[in-house]
Amino acid sequence: MGPEPDWMDLEDRHEIGVYAKRPISLERGEGARVWDSEGREYIDCVTGVGVALVGHAHPHVTRSVAAQAGTLVSAYEIFYSEVRGRLLRKLASVLPGDLDRFFLCNSGTEAVECTLKLARAVTGRPGIVSAMRGYHGKTLGALSATWGKDYRAPAEPLLPGIRHAPFNNLEKFCAAVDETTAAVLLEVVQGEGGIRVAEAEFLEAVEQRCREMGALLVIDEVQTGCGRTGKFLALEHFGLEPDMVCLAKALAGGVPMGVVACGRRVHGVPERFHSSTFGGNPLACAAALAVLEVIESEGLVDRAEVLGERFRTAILDEKPAGVRKVRGLGLMIGLELKKKAGRFLGPLADRGVLAMLAGNTVLRFLPPLTITEAELDRVADTVKGVLSDAS
Repeated sequence: MGPEPDWMDLEDRHEIGVYAKRPISLERGEGARVWDSEGREYIDCVTGVGVALVGHAHPHVTRSVAAQAGTLVSAYEIFYSEVRGRLLRKLASVLPGDLDRFFLCNSGTEAVECTLKLARAVTGRPGIVSAMRGYHGKTLGALSATWGKDYRAPAEPLLPGIRHAPFNNLEKFCAAVDETTAAVLLEVVQGEGGIRVAEAEFLEAVEQRCREMGALLVIDEVQTGCGRTGKFLALEHFGLEPDMVCLAKALAGGVPMGVVACGRRVHGVPERFHSSTFGGNPLACAAALAVLEVIESEGLVDRAEVLGERFRTAILDEKPAGVRKVRGLGLMIGLELKKKAGRFLGPLADRGVLAMLAGNTVLRFLPPLTITEAELDRVADTVKGVLSDAS
């Protein structure tokens, strides 16, 4: 046998180049920790952009996926599936209000695409209003609702009929919603947009405006859902009653899974209007069901609220000179810095903490909800040390 291939070189050689790679090759994970090909250990606060909500290689999820993989992986939704039915029942029991009918797909951007189609089909209107700084994915429809110019420009022209209005600006946002609006698409906490939390007054006004204009309210919980913010859905912090909710990322613990949850105002959907080859496959359903069982049995929703407050307090008690503001809910945390944040990712990794960005000046932390207090305290201490060294 020849020498072991250079996997980093192989990826660089054969990928099309859309990812800005870090010089770390991750090999395995357990709980909140991951190890690279050199054996170095890190506390993972990236978690696949919030995917590993219950930690890496959680035993219950691992067993459930292995058992289902050995039984049946694929069953297109023209056939019934017991594990799919169990998942749908579970989702209906944990989601608030009348969100009890679902479309299953493979990702957050697919879920968003589905809501755009559903909104237009149900209302007969063309218009969509989303927020400046909002992020909803990179397929053509989802990208059209996404704000970032760097994402949008290479793919233009995008879908017509989509407006962007300023987040947390009650007057201007509500003015953008009119009789041509099919739906408003919003994040309660803007993830890519800097971990910016919506104001209660703003959300209340937008919901009321939707009702007045006959528009549907769609909440994108792809990054905030499944307990990340200290409620199962972030919208529960504000008492919203949306017509559709998008879930993905953390829902199946790393197995691709997306969901559109629909309330009573979403009705009259034509048969064969939408579909997904892999959506609702038994493997993903088993993984998602296991994740939801872990969230419930280990009390992870309440834990996210407690640990998030612990982390924010640890940072603010000895606020490093370079920190402008700490934002977020639960264990969805953003540190707005006075300098560009990208320069700190390498030093954090060198000290055993993986973090990511949410805009040019915001460090983002999305640790598993299973992270221990000691691990979380180590992350806070490491962050303060790196930022203090740079001041």
